[in-house]
Amino acid sequence: MHQLANLYLLAYNSLQALGWAVSLSRILSSFLDTRSFNGAYASAGDLVCLLQTVSFLEVVHGAIGLVPSGVLLPLMQWGGRTHFLLAIVRRIVEVQELPSVFITFIAWSISEVIRYSHYALHCMGSCPSCITYLRYTAFILLYPVGVAPGEMWLMYQALPFIKRKNISHYYFVWVVLLCYPFLWLKLYLHLFKQRRSKLGKHDGKKRSYMVLN
Repeated sequence: MHQLANLYLLAYNSLQALGWAVSLSRILSSFLDTRSFNGAYASAGDLVCLLQTVSFLEVVHGAIGLVPSGVLLPLMQWGGRTHFLLAIVRRIVEVQELPSVFITFIAWSISEVIRYSHYALHCMGSCPSCITYLRYTAFILLYPVGVAPGEMWLMYQALPFIKRKNISHYYFVWVVLLCYPFLWLKLYLHLFKQRRSKLGKHDGKKRSYMVLN
């Protein structure tokens, strides 16, 4: 049973890593071809929406104990991203070419390629230390970049369009914007806690090895 679960997680994480790598490639290719930030959604929007929707499986993985992540934090991140993508970016055509979409998609794609590659390699039992270091370090820059000039700024820019289409959603997005910094900080601090736990153990093993040799 453990071997089947490990094979399933290897397949899931490998496909996600590949999907986000394709997304990153499409966004960068569009930027290089047009020298414009406006084509991020047109080039990779459908794929990003698919990958993000499928990532609800990670909430399920935590709920059934397949991974030790628990449910609350994965659900918070999935819910925030999915609302941003499906209820705002995908539905409001007027915001799809804003630079905020490019910033968000680039930050998400890089972080997810690193994260899922780390998970997949871990399932194989051969994750290089450089990938582990990137997994627990790159978020320090990528996470705030994706949230502040990315997600939050785009939601703010979308407010006039939301108000014209759905007044109740307009007030809901205002509430989300007010709560976002506090929810984001909870997730951000959790990542730092993970970083201390994972890299601290790695550094401890390295120091012990140097002493013994």
